[in-house]
Amino acid sequence: MARMTAARAAVEILKREGVSQAFGVPGAAINPFYAQLRAAGGIQHTLARHVEGASHMAEGYTRTRPGNIGVCIGTSGPAGTDMLTGLYSASGDSIPILCITGQAPTAVIHKEDFQAVDIASIAAPVTKMAVTVLEAAQVPGVFQQAFHLMRSGRPGPVLVDLPLDVQQTEIEFDPDTYQPLPVYKPAASRAQIEKALALLNASERPLIVAGGGVINADAAELLVEFAELTGVPVVPTLMGWGAIPDDHELNAGMVGLQTSHRYGNATFLQSDFVLGIGNRWANRHTGKLDVYTAGRTFVHVDIEPTQLGRIFAPDLGIASDAGAALELFVQVARELRDAGRLPDRSEWAEGVQERRARLQRRTHFDDIPIKPQRVYEEMNKAFGPETRYVSTIGLSQIAGAQMLHVFRPRHWINCGQAGPLGWTVPAALGVAVADPDNPVVALSGDYDFQFLLEELAVGAQHRIPYVHVLVNNSYLGLIRQAQRGFDMDFQVNLEFRNINSPELGVYGVDHVKVVEGLGCKALRVTDPSELAAAFEEAAKLAEEYRVPVVVEAILERITNISMSGTNDIGNVVEFEEIATEPWHAPTSIKPLKA
Repeated sequence: MARMTAARAAVEILKREGVSQAFGVPGAAINPFYAQLRAAGGIQHTLARHVEGASHMAEGYTRTRPGNIGVCIGTSGPAGTDMLTGLYSASGDSIPILCITGQAPTAVIHKEDFQAVDIASIAAPVTKMAVTVLEAAQVPGVFQQAFHLMRSGRPGPVLVDLPLDVQQTEIEFDPDTYQPLPVYKPAASRAQIEKALALLNASERPLIVAGGGVINADAAELLVEFAELTGVPVVPTLMGWGAIPDDHELNAGMVGLQTSHRYGNATFLQSDFVLGIGNRWANRHTGKLDVYTAGRTFVHVDIEPTQLGRIFAPDLGIASDAGAALELFVQVARELRDAGRLPDRSEWAEGVQERRARLQRRTHFDDIPIKPQRVYEEMNKAFGPETRYVSTIGLSQIAGAQMLHVFRPRHWINCGQAGPLGWTVPAALGVAVADPDNPVVALSGDYDFQFLLEELAVGAQHRIPYVHVLVNNSYLGLIRQAQRGFDMDFQVNLEFRNINSPELGVYGVDHVKVVEGLGCKALRVTDPSELAAAFEEAAKLAEEYRVPVVVEAILERITNISMSGTNDIGNVVEFEEIATEPWHAPTSIKPLKA
């Protein structure tokens, strides 16, 4: 048998599990692992500026391509606690990432040694497994189990904590005999699928709600095939956006309180049957459950059995991987079609597209300061279907989801459940590392941008180009809008007069100077007619200099973005003008039908 340190064994296992990229920050308690990472070769490492940033880079990396598992590495104590936000984010969205932390030597963990913290206990609620390995001989088995758990059932993150002495202890391990454990995923039975299709066929106005599980299962093509076989329109959730192209005739638009379309909500409220695949009935999608469920039959397919009935009881629940279920759905639907037993859904589908042409929001405004809607209109023109968009939370993300267009799976990369500010910059870097061949465009408001903007230096150091669209109104816009219900505007105003940049007026932070100071490029736009040229120039600069390029659009201070204030998808308030003329929404998928 070969002998090597436990740290070296861990690195060899990473390579055999398909890891080729890691993100992290070295430190005293994890240096033995880094030494073996360097000695073994085969795994590229990107040095983050903040350990939380490394965890979000790992998330972005995983979310970009099927089969990817992002790895983030940090030392003991605060490195692990800093990465908790990334673990929580990954857990909420069913994203497998592996967090590796250093730890004080086993003999002093309980003695309040420097940076010794029980990170396994702290991380347990937001991981599938969190373990401090106390015996070096267990390291291979723990890492083998980590990859098995991350990929099996509902995907999710794992934390492995390695004490300093454990990393350095020699063990017997032969990498050539290592074998990954088989991945377990539940699969629907034919009887379940036949019953689900019987319920669907008995309905008059059915919809499919496609969630992030369809993306995770790499099952978008199966979803589209099933929708086309049955003629049933599809509502993608925010996490499932891109599973069916936005310009597909069976795309019904998104539904919800915030990231929704007027036509999507209108269609949903007319439906009488909903087949949810790989979704979790998130509250900002459903709103009030009595409104959402009234008069509808529900079938719910989810990889995690305990998700079935968690929000409301479906008429039929099926524990299954989305891909496995859709394979059977397609098979049985083909048989029904060939037997002439599928209802004609053309009239219902045509009505969906008629609402899509009629119920639109206005995006074309020539106002100065710029109205945010115009930014997304120009983004639709400038960035093609190959673009991977990255965003987290805020009015910028909500408006983006209402107005941008996505045509492919994994081309809208969004932190959905946790929504931490600061996520966008590091996640975009992880996406760009995972896919250096396609354009990556991040979208942030000014507050999200300021949280972890130091990670831009990572892009400059490691030559990771992407374009970052920064919409700046010097406000916590979403919180300000939420405070309307409390009749206040309190502690959400970011304005101040920057003594070093008086030309900014009250917009405060000079993002152009900050970005340039971090080694990147930046453009500022104050006139909407200049946005198109700025986006084109940004793409050229990113290609030429191989660094992140920020396009800052100076917005009007206050814009209320469409959303419901009553938790009711039937009562979404349109604060701004709706589209009444074709030129009001020139980049809409369907030409406006007034």
